[in-house]
Amino acid sequence: MNRRLAALANAHGVSTWYEDWRHRRVAVAPETVVGVLGLLGVDATSPTAIADALAAARAVDRDALPETVVLTHGRSRALPGPGVVTLEDGGRRAVDGELPADLPLGWHRLACADREVTLVVVPRRLPVPPRTWGWMLQLYALTSERSWGMGDLGDLAEFTGWAGANGAGLVLLNPLHAVGPAHPVATSPYSPASRRFVNPLYLRVGDTAAYRAADPATRAVVDALRPDRGPLIDYDEVWAAKRHALELLHPYAQPVDLAADPALTSFATWCALAERHGNDWRAWPAELHHPDAPAVAEQRRQLADRVSFYAWLQHLCDEQLDAVTAAARSAGMPVGVVHDLAVGIDPGGADGWQLADVLAQGVRVGAPPDDFNQLGQDWGLAAWRPDRLAATGYAAYRDMLRRALRHAGGLRVDHVAGLWRLWWVPPGGGAAEGTYVRYDAEAMLGILALEAHRAGAVVVGEDLGTVQPAVTRGLRGRNMLGSTVLWFARDEAGDFVSPARWPRNALATISTHDLPTAPGFLTGEHVRVRDELKLLGTDVAVERARAAADRDRLLTMLRAENLLPEPAAGSESAEPAETPDDGEVVVAMHAALAASPTRLLGVSLYDVLGEVRQPNMPGTVDEYPNWRLPLPAGVAQIRADPRVTRVVDLLSAARPRPANRRPAAEE
Repeated sequence: MNRRLAALANAHGVSTWYEDWRHRRVAVAPETVVGVLGLLGVDATSPTAIADALAAARAVDRDALPETVVLTHGRSRALPGPGVVTLEDGGRRAVDGELPADLPLGWHRLACADREVTLVVVPRRLPVPPRTWGWMLQLYALTSERSWGMGDLGDLAEFTGWAGANGAGLVLLNPLHAVGPAHPVATSPYSPASRRFVNPLYLRVGDTAAYRAADPATRAVVDALRPDRGPLIDYDEVWAAKRHALELLHPYAQPVDLAADPALTSFATWCALAERHGNDWRAWPAELHHPDAPAVAEQRRQLADRVSFYAWLQHLCDEQLDAVTAAARSAGMPVGVVHDLAVGIDPGGADGWQLADVLAQGVRVGAPPDDFNQLGQDWGLAAWRPDRLAATGYAAYRDMLRRALRHAGGLRVDHVAGLWRLWWVPPGGGAAEGTYVRYDAEAMLGILALEAHRAGAVVVGEDLGTVQPAVTRGLRGRNMLGSTVLWFARDEAGDFVSPARWPRNALATISTHDLPTAPGFLTGEHVRVRDELKLLGTDVAVERARAAADRDRLLTMLRAENLLPEPAAGSESAEPAETPDDGEVVVAMHAALAASPTRLLGVSLYDVLGEVRQPNMPGTVDEYPNWRLPLPAGVAQIRADPRVTRVVDLLSAARPRPANRRPAAEE
């Protein structure tokens, strides 16, 4: 790596090397560094360009005010001179060479040294989350007699009320982010068109005021559109039916004030245009590529009814999510509904169109090679430009968090290490041909803490895999939780460790949506299906032996913790009487969760109901029914299932609900 190029990369937060999962130093190719610098608007394509860009970077006054000042409440900060703080509430405070430690939390403006910048005062830490347990749901999988081919927000409200009344303190969902309205409908909740708006596929048509106001003949037509539940969820069928039904009901709806929410109007405009031109705005006519373009304004006028329709759908989502929140509150849940925030967006989607000015155009977010993905991972997602976020006062990031937290008792942040750094793959490069780009973690984490504080929400960071120690320290220091998964809770020899050794500040689960379910692990289904899909990197016999050894290791740990009975003395053979029933092992695994000191426990209905298929199979698209597997039982059957009752009793006894205890600021 050229020394000047390396210095330029460092000045702009672009890594020239990284440490892999084996803790080996890996050099990044110079052409990758040049490509990523280009995505940040820095020309490094020639020695002269590098010299000029490096000189410009070195000429920046390091003592000058940054474009956004993030100040932790209770701390002061030196300034280059006297200034004036205009507070969020309109008040003004003069400051003489220092920001004082008693400024209120919030979004302010600072005028100092002939500049005016955004000043964000963030909390030192969030309240300590309660010790409780709850259910993890893929909402699309939770069906009932009233839902249309997939789970909906009515099912969620019913389930949440029941769960809260039976000891659960939270319900953790898959992302409910919006997808494009054109067919085919995207199935993955982690590649959304927008993280700021909600997927109307989750609406319950019959719970709308427009349905209640419609005449009987219209309601009969709407009711006849309801698709039945199939063996797999058919998103296109469900969306076609719900969209038609909602179009029939739209004339009975109260008009939406589009002027009250410009971001919603812009999103609804994107939806209307996507109906006509497809879900990827980059393939639209060039005159429609910017939301403020005159041609877009003209299309908004021509498509006024469709814009109004899609804005109305978001109002319906808000109303039905309010009902879910009310159900959690009425049931006394100490946390409530925890929403999931995907790590990025489809670059051709609504947020890619509306927020293009603060996104790195052409980048694809992913992950470097590791033990499970030797070629690296390309998630095809867009990334924030850290420099543009700072220059715009982090407004887009703030607004995204606010919308995500509007109906949330908590927020799970997927790939939370992305607040520190993200793996950028430049155009034309393979997944392994990327590098890390640094973000201002103090700003990203601090703003997350501020918005969560204002919403009264718990924050859980998905920090699985190879993460820097700074990530774990940063989460812990702000009373945000990490993630612990039973499958990964092992020592260096590969043996499962005692739950007593699990970290306290975490959400503990048996598995994740990308891993085998508990029954699938015990039966070896994950080996069988990966062999069938040609996803195994070794001989199937080797993988079966490894799975059998892992099962034995699990049973050894559960017996050592007195969660499973020991085999009869002197028994050397695997007699049927000595082989524990898989259902008993699944219960013992939940007992292991309950025995841990971990603050939050998450229980998957896939595990409890005996589902052997995992929700998502990494490395596949159409070869496996990713995100399309319904639960094997509906809401009514779940409530009556003795396996569910047994796990509920176990966890409620281990984590009794606190009696009106407010979380302490520190503990």
